[in-house]
Amino acid sequence: MRLLHTSDWHLGRSFHRVGLLDAQAAFLDHLVATVHAHDVDAVLVAGDVYDRAVPPLPAVELFDTALHRLAEAGVPTVMISGNHDSARRLGVGAGLIERAGIHLRTDPDGIGTPVLLSDVHGEVALYGLPYLEPVLVRERLGAEKGGHEAVLAAAMDRVRADLARRPAGTRSVVVAHAFVAGGAPSDSERDITVGGVAAVPAGIFDGVDYVALGHLHGSQTLTPRVRYSGSPLAYSFSEADHCKSMWLIDLGEDGTITGDVRLDCPVPRPLARIRGRLDDLLADPALTPHEQSWVEATLTDPVRPPEPMARLTERFPHTLNLVFDPERTPDNPGASYAQRLRDRSDQQIAEDFVAHVRGGGLDGAERTVLYGAFDDVRVDTAEREVGR
Repeated sequence: MRLLHTSDWHLGRSFHRVGLLDAQAAFLDHLVATVHAHDVDAVLVAGDVYDRAVPPLPAVELFDTALHRLAEAGVPTVMISGNHDSARRLGVGAGLIERAGIHLRTDPDGIGTPVLLSDVHGEVALYGLPYLEPVLVRERLGAEKGGHEAVLAAAMDRVRADLARRPAGTRSVVVAHAFVAGGAPSDSERDITVGGVAAVPAGIFDGVDYVALGHLHGSQTLTPRVRYSGSPLAYSFSEADHCKSMWLIDLGEDGTITGDVRLDCPVPRPLARIRGRLDDLLADPALTPHEQSWVEATLTDPVRPPEPMARLTERFPHTLNLVFDPERTPDNPGASYAQRLRDRSDQQIAEDFVAHVRGGGLDGAERTVLYGAFDDVRVDTAEREVGR
């Protein structure tokens, strides 16, 4: 069985205020063309279909068009909700849409009920695990604890229990939206840390033949059976080195991966991160290939130069982001504020602030309270989005 694995469309998102709807439409054209050109048997969409819980109307129209085209292609599609989606909104009409071969999996209660497809070798059970906000679903799933690992473990217990009741030789695929240990994040994913812990071990998915992951925006292979497709478009300059793609996976008779190909996605405009003093950037011939790229420029001038954006856009008209990181002298060696915050989570920043204010770090109980406060805010936001 040939599977096309994609995720993190983020329909309705912009890139530094540049609208991406046309680029997202071009990607969906490419997706449908790929389905036809490669004789795909099923499409897997691993969450974050939209960029926010209440997407703009043009994004909804684009999604609607995509569903009609996939249904017309006659290729089953299994799609889950991600942490950016409103599960209830995305799942509206799921029962009716399923008759057209589009299987929306947004309700945790349906985790143990697979979409069953068949080929010449028998059945393939495809299980959709939507993004599981721990505090909202742990009781429903019977998880003993409230973190991501606990709720995903409970969800996978349901998957394995259903699979055990099926005929011997039934192959299995899980579509999930999570941060799995070993994956490399970028700046454009929303933090899903719970209690100071974001990642879950890849071994939590043991017992199935292929795991199609969403959430991280870089295409990556954690194990031959556990992979991220990544987003089809870049949504931050931290993704400048990404090769945006989809996975084409051939699932063999015994559940082995008999073929895997990364298929490149259309690039609306390349990204470039350039760094140096302004005059050097404007004169450097090595930067000629980036003149039509979307550019993030980091200026290292010791003193901020006049009208830097206006001068940059004369050579790089698509400059979208300007960062100042002045060169430090021996008299002023300190790191910039942005450098001190780089790669640090909200919880770590808050811990550092508390330590700075009172002159000492947090003990275990205080850290638990702080993490609980962040969790409460995130859960409150999720509940309000569900109720809107």
